[in-house]
Order: sequence, then structure tokens, then C-alpha cells
Amino acid sequence: MMAADPSTGLRGRWLLPIWSLFAREVLRFVRQRNRVIGSLGTPILFWLVLGSGFGRTMRLSGGPGETEYMAYFFPGTIMLMVLFTAIFSSMSVIQERGEGFLQGVVVAPVPRLAIVLGKVFGGTALGVAQGVLMLALAPLAGLPLSVEGFFAAAAAIFLTSLGMSALGFMMAWRMDSVQGFHAVMNLLLMPMWLLSGALFPAAGASLWVRAVMTANPLTYGMTALRAALSPEAMSGGAGITGGTVMDNPVVALGVIAAFALLTLALSGWLVSRPEQR
Repeated sequence: MMAADPSTGLRGRWLLPIWSLFAREVLRFVRQRNRVIGSLGTPILFWLVLGSGFGRTMRLSGGPGETEYMAYFFPGTIMLMVLFTAIFSSMSVIQERGEGFLQGVVVAPVPRLAIVLGKVFGGTALGVAQGVLMLALAPLAGLPLSVEGFFAAAAAIFLTSLGMSALGFMMAWRMDSVQGFHAVMNLLLMPMWLLSGALFPAAGASLWVRAVMTANPLTYGMTALRAALSPEAMSGGAGITGGTVMDNPVVALGVIAAFALLTLALSGWLVSRPEQR
């Protein structure tokens, strides 16, 4: 009896390519020290400068001072870190195409979806690792972190990072220019972050801004993360719709999970199309 070819089994066709691309993504990040410093340092600098600068001038519900605004802005800093990771990890798709590596992966006898999962899970892991590391600074922002709050925050970070990494992969798959990718992603992701409740709550914003914030999937990741870190903030006007079901952290997690699944499915469909490279 002939032995079964290991390359045709679950391990050979799915687990091995997913793990290989996942590990490659993580190792590339760890070995590029300037990328590590930029991904971690830029959001922290944003938090310190903007939090301290707006602290005495921006007034939220309840009249917070400097410390309280830095606490409000802290979840937004974590989400900014996740977005930076999504941009940089997705950019490797374009670089690997130019190097010829991606073409070799595409013609390999593995499912196209395994390629998507390996690349996206790699970017997701990087975003989660940096976000969880940033959670250690929560006490410095005046946010005491409980065990339950930590796991709830980690869940929000994971789902948001998964959705953003898949979205970045979709955008990068059809692009050949790193410069063009940066331009498109900045045009898309920065407004998503600005209109997610990262800098200001929906309460008091103009009607069209609140409508965009409600339709923005990143808003729900922010809502779930803010509820995990500071539950009392949700009752002080930090929610999207002023206390309706959309401000419920469980509902917010459901929305961002649906967004992550949708972007993953679209990425798999895009890569599986015969005319795609």
C-alpha cells in the first residue's frame, strides 16, 4: 500500500502554508527594528502630545481635565497602532510581488484562501501583540485595568486588527506601487480613525459626522475597547448613539466581528478569481 502524500492532507494543504506565511510576516517585523520603533513610538507620541495638548482645552461630558482626556484618548491610540500595523503588514504583499515571492506562492498547490489566512493572521498577530503591550500603559492614563477588562479589550483589539488587516490585504492585492498603496490607505484609514470616536465623542458632533461615525466599522471596535477600559465613560456621552443598543459593547463586538468575517471572505474571493495574480 502506498503511503499518503503529506502534501495533500490538511497539514500540507492548509496548516503548513498558513503557518509559513504567518511566521514569515512576524519574523520580518521583528527583524526590522526601525519598523518596530515606528509602529510603537508614533502612536505613543500621538497620545502624549495630543492628549496633553487638548487636555486643558477640550471639554467632554462631565468636564474632564487633562488626565481624563488622556484617558479618553488612550483607546484611540491603541486603534491607531492597529491601523499602522495593518498598513505596514499589507504593504508586504506589494513588496513580495516585486521580489517574485508572491508569484511562487500563488502557483504552489495550496488553496488560495490559505494564502489569505497566512498573510492576514500574521498582520493580525502583530496588531494584537502591540495593542496588548500598549494596554500595560493603561494605569498611566488613569485607567485601572481588571482581568475581565483586559480580556474584553484584547477581544476588541483582535477583531479590529483582523478586520483592518484583511481590508489592507484587499487593497494591496491589486496594487503594484507602494507609494500608491500608501496614498490610498491614508485616504481611507485615517478618516476611519478620526471618525471612530478616537479623538472626540459623537455627542455634540454635527448630524452628518454622527451618521458617518455610526456607519464606520472601526467605531464599533472603539466602542468595545472603550467599554472594556472605562465602562463609566460610556454613560458619559462617549457612545455612538447616546445609550441605544448600538453602544452595547457586546453588540459592538458583534459588528466588528461581522466586518472582519466580511473582509476575510472578500479577500478570499478576490484571490481566488482566475484572472488575479
